[in-house]
Amino acid sequence: MPPRDNPTARQARLGAELKKLRIRAGKTAREAAGLFSTDQARISNIESGRLGISEERIRKLAVFYDCVDTALIEALCVIASEHRGQYWWDEYRGVLPLGFLDIAELEHHAGYLRYLQPVTFPGVLQTEDYARALFSSTLPKLPTNEVQARVEHRMRRKSILDRENPPDLEAIIHEAALRMRVGGRKVAREQLEHLMDVSDRPDIMIRIIPFTNEDFLDLTHTVLYAGGVIPRFDTVHIDNRYGGRFLDAATELENNRTLLDFAEQASLEPAESRSFIHHIAREL
Repeated sequence: MPPRDNPTARQARLGAELKKLRIRAGKTAREAAGLFSTDQARISNIESGRLGISEERIRKLAVFYDCVDTALIEALCVIASEHRGQYWWDEYRGVLPLGFLDIAELEHHAGYLRYLQPVTFPGVLQTEDYARALFSSTLPKLPTNEVQARVEHRMRRKSILDRENPPDLEAIIHEAALRMRVGGRKVAREQLEHLMDVSDRPDIMIRIIPFTNEDFLDLTHTVLYAGGVIPRFDTVHIDNRYGGRFLDAATELENNRTLLDFAEQASLEPAESRSFIHHIAREL
């Protein structure tokens, strides 16, 4: 099988974790290749996510690398067992940019989700009309069929909320997002009403940072912190108009946890936030 040209973020993460194990064990790629009677290029392609690897070989590498972290090895084997076409977002491969697929994949596998949103709402909490207004306002303009595909994809991301055991979700949203009349008054009001509806759920916590907050908070981009099946698999996604980035280094994770904790302290309590949203919706 030839190497993948565009591995998913999750496939790349599998390879990166295997590389970390190898380096920590003091082994070279050549030594790892010798374990399977293959060449160094194959190991490099596995570690970059461009080639898959079987569960059996992951367990063999774990022994070779003296890794006794059972939870980590099991998590890696789960990723290795996944295949293209297994999940709904694969239907959009070649239709939407790969980042859309990676976000859906990240949210699907997360144990919990924390969002920090400066001027919009988390995709999984958006109404269809609100999402359509956002995608219709991009520059340059998107073709109608791509707007439709993006809206459809965003609505399907909500399926994580309908599972028997949905991930706990915290959304910290700035007041600016509440006052943006995306799509006009009617669309904006319906979006706020939807936000109030979902805030009743025990697994969803909505918190608002009001303009009156006097603690400076740098909100130049959105932040999504996705908790992994084990802490080592936590991932941060940073998004702005120029594209998104996935972060998983320990320092990056810690810095973004600190940012989210600070934002939470600067926000209103959930009950106050709900009343705040209701007040702004009435103004519309």
